[in-house]
Amino acid sequence: MTGKPAPPNPPAGEEGPFVFQPESAEPAAGLPLARPWKIMIVDDDDEVHAISRMVLREFAFEGRGIEFLSAHSGAAAKQLMAEHPDTAVLLLDVVMESETAGLDVVQHVRQALGNPFVRIVLRTGQPGLAPERSVVLQYDINDYREKTELTAQKLVTTVIASLRAYRDIRTIETSRRGLEQIVGASAQLFQTQSLAHFSASVLRQLTALLHLGEEGGPPAASGFIATRHPDADIDDYRILAAAGRYAGHVGYRMRERLPAGLRDKLSGAAAAGRSSVGEDEFIGFFRPSNGTDNVVYLQAVRPIGGMETRLLEAFSASIAIAFDNVSLNEELADTQVELINTLSDVIETRCSDTGHHVARVGETARLLAQLVGLPESDQELILQAAPMHDLGKIGIPDVLLQKPGRLSEAEFEVIKTHTSIGYNILKGSKRARLRAAALVALQHHEWWDGSGYPRRLKGEEIHIFGRIVAVADVFDALAHSRYYKAGWPMERILEHFRRERGSHFDPRLIDVFAANAEDFAAIMNRQPDSSARLGAGS
Repeated sequence: MTGKPAPPNPPAGEEGPFVFQPESAEPAAGLPLARPWKIMIVDDDDEVHAISRMVLREFAFEGRGIEFLSAHSGAAAKQLMAEHPDTAVLLLDVVMESETAGLDVVQHVRQALGNPFVRIVLRTGQPGLAPERSVVLQYDINDYREKTELTAQKLVTTVIASLRAYRDIRTIETSRRGLEQIVGASAQLFQTQSLAHFSASVLRQLTALLHLGEEGGPPAASGFIATRHPDADIDDYRILAAAGRYAGHVGYRMRERLPAGLRDKLSGAAAAGRSSVGEDEFIGFFRPSNGTDNVVYLQAVRPIGGMETRLLEAFSASIAIAFDNVSLNEELADTQVELINTLSDVIETRCSDTGHHVARVGETARLLAQLVGLPESDQELILQAAPMHDLGKIGIPDVLLQKPGRLSEAEFEVIKTHTSIGYNILKGSKRARLRAAALVALQHHEWWDGSGYPRRLKGEEIHIFGRIVAVADVFDALAHSRYYKAGWPMERILEHFRRERGSHFDPRLIDVFAANAEDFAAIMNRQPDSSARLGAGS
């Protein structure tokens, strides 16, 4: 390997360090060349720098060349080590700007910088000032040499031994961190989440496992996760999550975006029914109990090492189990949605005047939740929970629900119990959707000023879901005709909301609603009853 001419050295004792980097060879097989080992030369003698670079210039260890870093004082060495914590070998003079400058660097690297990895070789021309036995006992160094004994061959031998030790320590550390990450990542994978969120999480964790030992952080990798129903064509995988050059492919089928060669490779993995690690790519195949096929593809930016292969294989076992877990959760979630829709239909059947009321309340509530900045997960929860707000009306006699005239006080007290009835039906569930529905059923008639029912909660004592559904429920009721009234135009609804702002309703929600009235009107118009269509200013 041929090196570029070294830049001029600064005068002895000058603080400014510089980096000398040899020319890189062309990467083999289209892959980037492995990063060179960093060797730092710290000495106040220019000749020591020149000779060390000359001896090691064409040196390579395990296919990796050398990147030289030079400093001419202890102070400059401390600065350079802070900037390059991934230095493998530190060839360190003892006596520079002071008789203990090198020893001070050792203490700084090990204690202040907390770097236990770099192999430190002390080189001294004045062994009497730093006796070998006392230095080796008192300081965390890895070798001690007199400059006169470091011939060219001995310098190479010393560097090889130091690099080998550095590599082994880093391998052990990488293994420890990788196993630590697998344990932590596995716990995260088993959290209840959608298949799309799960896929994105898997992709992040796999990318992090690649090149885990690189101190500069893992380089970016490209990849994706795709899924298909067992009855679908082999090319019908839909991409759920993606990174790097595939990031724009989410939501598309593989046949729409991926080259034929890559599709064939993934089809082969699916046909074989197993995962594999190649020179620079990982292909995972997972088939959970619901029968869907899932493929994971990850393209590394450099060859995948043996340690990384073992970590990927270990993590794949967790992924396989987690895919099963997510599939079962999604199946359970679908069942919950089905149950919610069925119960909502029951409510509409009992109160035939409501038409598409419960569905519109769900959509309105989700939009309002989105506009006030609730997380996407909460938006989905309230979409499913809001239609259940009147579930408790199942326990109210038909004679009251369908009474054409005004209710007496006693009758209204009975009607009010639908909030508690709905809550009591749903509260025992451990599932997030039904627990949210229980909360909405209980609180959607609470008022911001504390005059609502059943518990006379006030302000933010009312959960944000309850406050949102209160707005959505009243909006839909006012916008549509009932046997006792005609539907109101949007302008009149907004006037009512402004009057009730701060008494019935959360002021912030009313402000957001008013600012986006056309979007809420569009929900009414998509699922109309017999009432007139709404416009923002109608």
